[in-house]
Amino acid sequence: MTDQDNQIGRYSYVAEPFHVDFEGKLTLGILGNHLLNCAGFHSSDRGFGIAKLNEDNYTWVLSRLAIELEDLPNQYEEFTIETWVENVYRLFTDRNYAILDKDNRPIGYARSVWAMINLSTRKPANLIELHGGDISEYIVEKDCPIEKPSRIKVTSQEPVAKMLAKYTDIDINGHVNSIRYIEHILDLFPLEKYKKGIRRFEMAYVAESYYNDELSFYVDELTPSEYAIEIKRNGDQIVCRSKMVFNS
Repeated sequence: MTDQDNQIGRYSYVAEPFHVDFEGKLTLGILGNHLLNCAGFHSSDRGFGIAKLNEDNYTWVLSRLAIELEDLPNQYEEFTIETWVENVYRLFTDRNYAILDKDNRPIGYARSVWAMINLSTRKPANLIELHGGDISEYIVEKDCPIEKPSRIKVTSQEPVAKMLAKYTDIDINGHVNSIRYIEHILDLFPLEKYKKGIRRFEMAYVAESYYNDELSFYVDELTPSEYAIEIKRNGDQIVCRSKMVFNS
């Protein structure tokens, strides 16, 4: 096994019955949770995990996520997620993923962008300087054959839905969990869309929202199978943007 192979994290899962949708496929929200957990496992194993960072008053924050899928695991099927660091910049790092089915065949890929922030100032840390730049030692040259997250623009001025952020939305940091935004966005579309399957999904996180904030959802239909979505808190502040592409 090469040094590059050692730098790639591999984590095995099973599509549990309570993790699948009405078609018996793993839900995108659960897949998103697994991707974030894999990032946590991988960074912790290499000395850059949340627990270690919290000791120094830092934490990781997800900035962008793009997932592209050919298929999703079926109920009770085993599957594997691989993750690795592609690039390290001064303020951001690129982390990629491959989703492998029970036969170890790639059925999807994901790209993500992360920042490390100071918990007191909420400002990004310099990744090149932190820990003497050790994080750069984990960069892997491995193909991730999907486009990077795009710039998403939404023009709609009328919300299609509104909701208050409640208990199940709030994470240990006291704000709305990044995956809960994904789940709320998925609920904007009818079941018929999901019978065709999701081809690509993107998230761009802009700001945080909190308990009892009113979240408003705005949607642009770009094509019959492609949509741009924006979430605002309390009427005006943009929280995140998303792009959803269904199979046509």
